[in-house]
Amino acid sequence: MRKRHIAMVGIPAVSHILPSIEIIRELAARGHRVTYANDASVAERVTEAGAELVPYASTLPVSDHDWPDDPIAAMGVFLDDAMQALPQLRDVYDRDPADLYLYDIGGYAARALAEAQGRPLLQLSPTYVAWDGYDEEIGAQLRALPGADAYWARFGRWLQECGARTTDPELFAGRPPRALALIPRAMQPNADRVDPEAVTFVGPCFGPRAEQGAWRRPAGAGKVLLVSLGSAYTRRPEFYRQCLAAFGDLPGWHVVLQIGRQVDPAELGPVPGNVEVHPWVPQLAILEQADAFVTHAGMGGSSEGLHTGTPMIAVPQAVDQFANADRLVELGVARRVDTAEASAATLRTNLLELVADGAVRTRADRLRAEVRAEGGTRRAADLIEAMLP
Repeated sequence: MRKRHIAMVGIPAVSHILPSIEIIRELAARGHRVTYANDASVAERVTEAGAELVPYASTLPVSDHDWPDDPIAAMGVFLDDAMQALPQLRDVYDRDPADLYLYDIGGYAARALAEAQGRPLLQLSPTYVAWDGYDEEIGAQLRALPGADAYWARFGRWLQECGARTTDPELFAGRPPRALALIPRAMQPNADRVDPEAVTFVGPCFGPRAEQGAWRRPAGAGKVLLVSLGSAYTRRPEFYRQCLAAFGDLPGWHVVLQIGRQVDPAELGPVPGNVEVHPWVPQLAILEQADAFVTHAGMGGSSEGLHTGTPMIAVPQAVDQFANADRLVELGVARRVDTAEASAATLRTNLLELVADGAVRTRADRLRAEVRAEGGTRRAADLIEAMLP
């Protein structure tokens, strides 16, 4: 195939970068020129994958995680970012247009740019996609919230002013003409009602992740447990203390506890000898060797747990994690424990019952095979190449 210019437009949130970064790496390895528009704060992740960073200044609160609690206000944060990002993108891509634009679900400016240029575009969705009936079942609830009318009106005016061809804001935001869903189809609500002409499920897209380092199961460890609340909602010292009380010195278990960068290890108190504590870990490498996973049930962690066939205890913290936790329970591979109920005794009981349940192990193995059969990174890259003009 003749090598082309492929542009990815993302947002500087780790949970939105990691799901697609291996696709970027694969496209660059196939010889395509890949530019990646994102905030300079994530330059190392972009360039390490073989892409050329196109820096734009993002206004999203990804460093302090000061997201509004109000859903309409949170949506407004993304719209504000897109409105100020679009002129920055045009400064580069009007002079050097891409043959194909890829974009994250939060990258509204990318769709506006591609439509104004008349170029093909493809959304890389790290989470759920819309289904037939979504507008009535979910969209109607959002439209009824205070401030929704003003938000959609402002969105619509911006689309008309910036030259986008799709001027219906709800259609623009929620219905991409073509999308790859980078999640297991098993995690998608109402998957049977998703338009297969518009959306292809390729499953989680992983790679070697050599830059994250390796992890080896300690000699003599009977079972391995990973505890991680991801990258955003990690300021939970009391939860970590309960985990130490629940799993510390648990016979036959070795525990890896990721606490993020917002918690001082000294806040945890004494750490039992069978527990290693880190601000960040190579999560997928550990899960490939783990027997259980205590997770916040973010889409990334949920996908990794299914990909590795690891039984989970879901402790949701925010946004879609509550629905994800319930879905994992429905799939028969997890227990849900809310933070308020996450005492040491409850966590320990759930872990021991989970790993002793043979039916859980059977379902986890079956889902692991299904997820890997969806194709992942290589299939995603093949489909992207097929869209090149």
